[in-house]
Amino acid sequence: MDCLHSWQQRRTEVCAESDDNRDMGTVGLSFGSPTSGTGFDVTSTVNQIVANLQAVETPWKNQLTTLESQDTALTQIGSDLGTLSTALSTLTNPQGVLAEKQGSSSDETVLQLTSATSSAVAGSHTIVVSQLAQTASYVSTVIANSSDTLSGSFSINGKIVNIDSADDDTTLSTLVTAINSGNYGVTAGVITDASGSRLSLVSNTSGAAGAFTVTGSFQDTTSSSTVGFSVGQTAQDAKLTVDGVSVTSATNGVTGAIPGVTFQLLSTSTEDISVQITNDNSDVETAISDLVTAYNAVVGDLNTQEGNDASGNPEPLYGNPTLASLQEQLQSAISFTQSSGAVTSLTQLGISVNDDGTLSLNGDTLDSELSTNYQDVMNLFQPGSGSASFGDNLTSVLNNLGNSGPDGEVYLALQENSSQESQLNMNVSNEETTISSEKSQLTTELNEANYTLTEIPQELQNINEIYSAITGYNQSQNG
Repeated sequence: MDCLHSWQQRRTEVCAESDDNRDMGTVGLSFGSPTSGTGFDVTSTVNQIVANLQAVETPWKNQLTTLESQDTALTQIGSDLGTLSTALSTLTNPQGVLAEKQGSSSDETVLQLTSATSSAVAGSHTIVVSQLAQTASYVSTVIANSSDTLSGSFSINGKIVNIDSADDDTTLSTLVTAINSGNYGVTAGVITDASGSRLSLVSNTSGAAGAFTVTGSFQDTTSSSTVGFSVGQTAQDAKLTVDGVSVTSATNGVTGAIPGVTFQLLSTSTEDISVQITNDNSDVETAISDLVTAYNAVVGDLNTQEGNDASGNPEPLYGNPTLASLQEQLQSAISFTQSSGAVTSLTQLGISVNDDGTLSLNGDTLDSELSTNYQDVMNLFQPGSGSASFGDNLTSVLNNLGNSGPDGEVYLALQENSSQESQLNMNVSNEETTISSEKSQLTTELNEANYTLTEIPQELQNINEIYSAITGYNQSQNG
């Protein structure tokens, strides 16, 4: 009976804790008839008590759910701000899309444009090609069989090439290896056709500067014939005029004749070749369209957070001051007007602001502006020597808004949430530790109480027997 009394006292203490410290109701226990001997369900009872104790965690868990939903929304906004920054950098980078150039040739059988760097300037040029560059070469007379044994010597630019006649393995292939491993200023090779094989020598330096001479001859000891040399190709530079100025080039790939432009000469021509260098309007239009799309994605994120979800509940960031700050700074940045230049705002590029804060782009207006004021469009996005450009200002704003530390506004909001989440998780963890301890103690006490209840009928029976033995009165027969 002491165990049952102890449990009842403990139950009073737990209920008092529930009412005073956790602001929750008590658990009603039914022991049934004390004399039935059936006891009660300890596990179910303990679970009810634990569930009531855990109710104190509900506000913490609800707050964690809210914060985690905010984290998801903030992370999405931060990601889209990053995409917007990347789209903007394509336009603000001095080596980016606004520096790209396109080129065309009026006759690509004579001259082909191969590249144009950011230093190239849009304009028209006239080129006449009078001579192509050539690399000097010599070729030997025919050797009937490439495996024939060779002997003797000859000179390349006065440097003697000795062929060891005592080595029966000296053939065209081993001679080629010997020349290429030496410092002769040429590259040797074997040309084979229907007539046989020949030794080819090609200068390692293109153009007129690569001229060389081959003197002497050597012996094909297998066929007892003499192998001589003849000029394959004479060394010469390419000759052309660019806008009336004479230009020479050691190769047919010409660089520097037009600043920032490289072109390939394919043949000569007495006629003028027109070369056009133009700005790459198409890629710029794509980049600006991508900027508008990226900006609209961020605005869409912010607009979504101002409403309710599918269940009619406010979105996680509804009423959040970070949301209002992001909206205000983005709207201000996109409306920025720079103080100089013919193009001072996005409006002049055909970009307008819709009622919901998103942007619309008029492609025809943009194309016209690029065709007439390209340099001013470039100055709108890229740093100038004077006051800040639109691109400078928007870049600065985006750096202050994103999810990059240490100062990004989204980053700081996520950090603040993380701090709160850590505290709430600690609260839940500490509470679970306390409840686990109480659960163990309650289970022990209830098991003892339950054992006492199941023993009551037997104890009553024992008392009756003792009473009957003392008094001679049988309660069960006279009851």
